[in-house]
Amino acid sequence: MIIGAHTVSLKIITAAAGVPAVMSGFSTVQIVGIWVAALLTLFIFSFLIEDNPLYKLAEHIFVGVSAGYWIATIYQNVVYPNLFKNLQDAFILQTKKGITDWEKWSYIIAGILSIMLLLKLVPKVSWIARWPLSFMVGIASGLGIVLTMEAFVLKQVEATVVNLIVRNISNAIMWPETIRNWLVVIGVCCSLIYFYFSQEHKGILFGTTSRIGIYVLMMAFGAAFGYTVMARVSLLIGRMLFFRDEWWPAMRATFGL
Repeated sequence: MIIGAHTVSLKIITAAAGVPAVMSGFSTVQIVGIWVAALLTLFIFSFLIEDNPLYKLAEHIFVGVSAGYWIATIYQNVVYPNLFKNLQDAFILQTKKGITDWEKWSYIIAGILSIMLLLKLVPKVSWIARWPLSFMVGIASGLGIVLTMEAFVLKQVEATVVNLIVRNISNAIMWPETIRNWLVVIGVCCSLIYFYFSQEHKGILFGTTSRIGIYVLMMAFGAAFGYTVMARVSLLIGRMLFFRDEWWPAMRATFGL
């Protein structure tokens, strides 16, 4: 979050100032940008003590800058090339060459639906926004079902269908790969049996295997949680390195130390 705010703030300050006054390898713009990033980082960290106005200020700045940045990005990368550019090309072809490109003109429908969606902001006609919204939900649901089935079901099943005995070119058994495939198949089967509730989990078949399935699930959840914690710690380390490698030299340049 702070990295994004730092980058956007530095771009804004660079565009506004553009003065190269170099101080010990740092320009004025660079020093101001680094100080802004450092202060925003400290404001966010201040939430560890308690909720305070400085944290709220940094939070609001981040939300505002992010919203403005994403609006500009979506317009530049999505709205303009897909809507306005196609309509502009269709109009030029129609007026100068007399060619009707129905594929490009069809983007008018998308533009009309977009305007109808914006009418959600007008209370008296907000019901009109239900039409494009239902259109979006229907398309997203149809695509989502197909993509979800392919990514989370079919690909997972495909990854489970493996050779239980792996051999090399010399027809010798490759034991590490073979053992790994057996563990994958056993772990998947035991996890599936754990979620089979039509039979009481007792005995060797359902009791033991469902208990093994619990261990497999706990290892999977633990690995996912550990990966998440590792990613957050990596971000914290990045901020600490920023203070050491960028803010400290900038502070020395600021005060002439």
